[in-house]
Amino acid sequence: MDESEKPVTVDGTSGSENGSDQPNPNLGLLSSMIFRSLKRTHECFATENFGPPSTLRSCDQVLMNIKARDQLGYIKDIVDEEKRKKGIAADKDDGSEFEFGAMPPPQSAFEKSRQGRDGDAMALVPVKSGVADSSSHVTAALITSEGQQVAISHRGPMMPKPKWHPPWKLTRVIAGHYGWVRCLTVEPENQWFATGAADRLIKIWDLATAELKLTLTGHISAVRGLEVSNRMPYLFSCGEDKTVKCWDLEYNKVTRHYHGHLSAVYAISLHPTVDIFVTCGRDSVARVWDIRTKAGVHVLSGHTNTVSDVRCQAAEPQVITSSHDSTVRLWDLRMGRTQATLTHHKKSVRALTLHPKLYMFASASADNIKEWLCPDGKFVQNLSGHNAIINSLACNEEGVLVSTADNGTMNFWDWRTGYNFQKHKTLPQPGSIESEAGIFVCGFDHSGSRLLTGEADKTIKVYKEDESATEETHPISWKPDIIRGAAKF
Repeated sequence: MDESEKPVTVDGTSGSENGSDQPNPNLGLLSSMIFRSLKRTHECFATENFGPPSTLRSCDQVLMNIKARDQLGYIKDIVDEEKRKKGIAADKDDGSEFEFGAMPPPQSAFEKSRQGRDGDAMALVPVKSGVADSSSHVTAALITSEGQQVAISHRGPMMPKPKWHPPWKLTRVIAGHYGWVRCLTVEPENQWFATGAADRLIKIWDLATAELKLTLTGHISAVRGLEVSNRMPYLFSCGEDKTVKCWDLEYNKVTRHYHGHLSAVYAISLHPTVDIFVTCGRDSVARVWDIRTKAGVHVLSGHTNTVSDVRCQAAEPQVITSSHDSTVRLWDLRMGRTQATLTHHKKSVRALTLHPKLYMFASASADNIKEWLCPDGKFVQNLSGHNAIINSLACNEEGVLVSTADNGTMNFWDWRTGYNFQKHKTLPQPGSIESEAGIFVCGFDHSGSRLLTGEADKTIKVYKEDESATEETHPISWKPDIIRGAAKF
């Protein structure tokens, strides 16, 4: 028998005719080659666990996404929007809404977990104080897995240092009215301004020279509100004679009357982007008017007392009103109903103002000036110290907030920190009694460098920043303190 034809055993040895076993070197080499091949195959494919290729899984995922978008797309959009809103709300709770710098956010949330000696999981988590206020600080508490509070640390945030503003000083006194000056407005090109007074007259003045340019007659009672359109050559006025008038400044005469108010009309505000305006008054409602058709679009009812002031803006809420019922209401202009009611004030709210740059507004009453964050009207901080009946508020782009009161006092505030950097007391003109020192209205021109006030001594006063003032001559009297909380409401 040939050697290659000898029988082979399982272990690679060949059996001979006499029964002796001898190893076959060729079969050993073959076994090692097979083993190497198996090893390489295992290394290449064992990690896949013999599943389908990744490309097939990605195709299945794409198919599922297509089906979900086709059949449940509108529901998915709603769910995603709700998740986004909840995420924004969570960020606001952590202080992220103060990106504009109104206040420093509390210390970052503590998410670190620690393992105690006894094996219990412990976490350092933020615990908010019981007061529902954006200025309430976050207290870091050490919490065990059973929910037991072990220790409290972390002081409340300090009030940030206010920005330095130069003091304001009186530069001009304009006389010409025969009654209390109740309202004023500056035209969009900053060339002239208009005033309305209790003498039933509307006077237009040159802003640079203070010369009287025009007098408009038509109201039969005190003029309480004025607005100049930035899109049309129209001047709108309202008064205690229950009328709202539209003046054509090219012909200097009334072209439209808006009828509907049942009592005196106290304030007017033009919408910046839509051809409508809003008026409010003693009949406890705010009325939305179409400029062109003279038709009433909405009657915004809900206040239970005189509506003292109204403001319009392009973003939500598009209409904000204040009332003597101590509330501020944010309105949904599309639906004509209340979006939110702010009940923080304790006394009549007589004045509102919008910040020119920030998405915020302020309201004033005899107890406090309060700053709010749009669009939900979230409370930001109190500005305390102006203990009088505040008639008017104004703010410029530099963050200077001015409040004027019935007793002739005028306070200047830093919007971001609420620091009162100047107090001023107006002097009535010779021939006026001391009780006629009240300031009824104030407003900045469009450059923010001039402040106009209308007063009870029948004059208009113009204020400017003191150019010679420096931080050395007028230093900030600032003492760090804990941020004021809602307990001072």
